[in-house]
Amino acid sequence: MVISITVNTYEEERFNEQSYGSKMRELPMVIIYNNASTVLILAHFSPQPDTAKISWTWNPRRRVLVFLFSELFCNIVNYPGMNIRGYPMIKPSCLLVHSELTTLTSCKLQLVCESFTRIPMGESECVQRKRICLIPRFQYSMAERSSVSSPVDFSARKPSTTSTSSLYSRPTLLEMKKQRMENRARVYEFLRGIGIVPDELDGLELPVTVDVMRERVEFLHKLGLTTEDINNYPLVLGCSLKKNMIPVLDYLGKLGVRKSSLTDFLRRYPQVLHASVVVDLQPVVKYLQGMDIKPADIPNVLERYPEVLGFKLEGTMSTSVAYLVGIGVVRREIGGVLTRYPEILGMRVGRVIKPFVEYLEGLGIPRLAVARLIERRPHILGFGLDDRVRPNVKLLLEFEVREGSLPSIIAQYPEIIGIDLKSKLSRQRDFLASIVDLGLEDFGRMIEKMPAVVSLSTTPISKHVDFLKDCGFTLCQIKNMVVGCPHLLALNLDIMKLNFDYLQIDMGRPLDDLASFPAFFTYGLESTIRPRHEIVVKKGLKCSPHGF
Repeated sequence: MVISITVNTYEEERFNEQSYGSKMRELPMVIIYNNASTVLILAHFSPQPDTAKISWTWNPRRRVLVFLFSELFCNIVNYPGMNIRGYPMIKPSCLLVHSELTTLTSCKLQLVCESFTRIPMGESECVQRKRICLIPRFQYSMAERSSVSSPVDFSARKPSTTSTSSLYSRPTLLEMKKQRMENRARVYEFLRGIGIVPDELDGLELPVTVDVMRERVEFLHKLGLTTEDINNYPLVLGCSLKKNMIPVLDYLGKLGVRKSSLTDFLRRYPQVLHASVVVDLQPVVKYLQGMDIKPADIPNVLERYPEVLGFKLEGTMSTSVAYLVGIGVVRREIGGVLTRYPEILGMRVGRVIKPFVEYLEGLGIPRLAVARLIERRPHILGFGLDDRVRPNVKLLLEFEVREGSLPSIIAQYPEIIGIDLKSKLSRQRDFLASIVDLGLEDFGRMIEKMPAVVSLSTTPISKHVDFLKDCGFTLCQIKNMVVGCPHLLALNLDIMKLNFDYLQIDMGRPLDDLASFPAFFTYGLESTIRPRHEIVVKKGLKCSPHGF
């Protein structure tokens, strides 16, 4: 950048190159300096006889400059009656920055006309002329104060060998860097003293003082986070209380997130403390409401899956919902699906959802049936395809479950493809074999009719078998009844006793009828068995329990 000062004559006496050109060339180079570096002002003489131009150049990357302005004008203004104008500025003033003034300090040149009488050597008093000299005066202004310098006697001024005085001493970059390192070392020492490892904090903006860092740590402890929690995510120490933590926590409280769940919330997703309420959190909440999630359910969704607050709207969330709608999930059911299992919003379609759906289709379940299954049990999408689903299907086949029955089994009890099946199958088969002499193939037929049998506790199974024995059924009959209707092992014993008494007393039927039709125990006595029996008796018909 180049700033020029043009000197024009306006008196009858012309500015001639011979008398003043040499003086311009002999002007001492005025120094503009910044710290240890220096830039020289270049003096140029215009070829026009009435003008002279002095220009100087500085590097715009320099932060501050010191311009010995008086030295320049001491040599220029010796010629009387000159009009000095600064360009490209409109008014005859220029903006200077002094290295030892504050950043907001500005210096303005004022041209003050003062008359004086100069008697050149060798001339008589009759040729004395009043000369008009433009004496530069500087004015600088700062916050809430200003000062004007007094006129300077340039003729008596001598070059100063000492540095100019300053309002205060500005530290150098090296000193400031050293001070920052010392402050950070003190903060690190404090953190190590309370058990926090600060190794991951290098490069992160931290409080300058130990007191501010102590305040942050104490605030996190009040939220329920332990030192171990902070070590798991030490970047949380870079969050400001007033700018980050308090606004985020206030917003979560307004949404309805319970204070009792806040500690677990922050342990799972401490990154939320870095978020901006307006930029990051509010758009996600509005998106969830747009997916037909009721405002009352928003806190439950966030408590169950706080990571959703870190997702981008145009990313995984929108694509996963769009895919589910594409395979047949009803749009009005999306809100309920996401409320029960919000983790879907974080699932990638290509890696998780689509391979799962296609695998179930390969087992023989139609895509629309898969969509209905997701509507009822959306958590099945969280079953790891390679970790759980494929191994469990393989285990079912090993336990004599027929491949054609797999779609029916999964539709009845979807959890069977996501639980730890190997241990359950072995334990249940061994137990049933011990009490009713059940074979491996019989166990496979039981799973096909009632897949939940693999999760039944041994205690209720024993009680139901004992009840059937008390009713007079033989062990072989009990085995056939359990294989034919495994639901007997999960029914209410009081209801079974009422149905058994009605069969023997009111209907007068033998045990063999019940052994051949064990599903009789699954019907309601007052809603089904008694009304139908009364109609049969009224019409004079004879009918076995199977006919009911």
